[in-house]
Amino acid sequence: MRRFEGRTALVTGAANGIGRACAERLAREGASVVIADVETDAASALAASLPTALAMPCDVTDSRSVEVAVAATLDRFGRLDVLVSNVGVASGVRFADTDDAEWDRQVDPTLAGSMRVIRASLPALLESPGGGAVVATASVNGLQAFGGVAYSAAKAGVINAMKNLAVEYGPLTRGTVGQDGGWVRFNAVAPGTVETRVWTSDAAGRADLEHMAQLHPMGRVGRPEDIAAAVAFLASDDAAWITGVTLPVDGGLTVGPLLHMPGGS
Repeated sequence: MRRFEGRTALVTGAANGIGRACAERLAREGASVVIADVETDAASALAASLPTALAMPCDVTDSRSVEVAVAATLDRFGRLDVLVSNVGVASGVRFADTDDAEWDRQVDPTLAGSMRVIRASLPALLESPGGGAVVATASVNGLQAFGGVAYSAAKAGVINAMKNLAVEYGPLTRGTVGQDGGWVRFNAVAPGTVETRVWTSDAAGRADLEHMAQLHPMGRVGRPEDIAAAVAFLASDDAAWITGVTLPVDGGLTVGPLLHMPGGS
């Protein structure tokens, strides 16, 4: 498939994990891709491996850094059609031990950072022929209680923001029905447990992954490519009449985690 031929996508947190898989998938489908990440070496290496790509340092906690990345996207490619907002920060700190600094360390990049990127990208997305598309990486944590209060609250905020933005920037509310462009679709994916370096960097994390696999009805944890496939769908014209939704990509975790356990009916 070449669903993104001639289009430009900006992916934040794109140097590794889910963001990397999204960038690779969009590039494989024809997009020019901007790899935006604070890990500049990894971003540059990924960009060099893709057909048409640009690596940009981008710290989503810094409005100026975000604005520079968006400006560089437009300078290089002349347009922005797809934004994948993918940065999120979590920790194992218990709520009672979460002081203001720790709360901000998780919530600022995860929620406010996503809004900074969307705000900076919005004017260009509104100019995209046929309408722009934003896909945010939320989490099952934003849908149900899986622990991590600060991170979960931030992801729930992302989910609700996508709903509100979908209404505010749909064509009906902007009076542009029938016109070419002038609106943006806003959707999110909610991954379950995904095999990324957060889990695979040590033996304890790998053991946790094995345990988590048993809790997912499909019998395995996710792969970054699983999430990228859903992101590509929501960003594409195949989802042209879909906006304001959050798609769980979780191997069934949110609909019945216990049913897969031994003794389940």
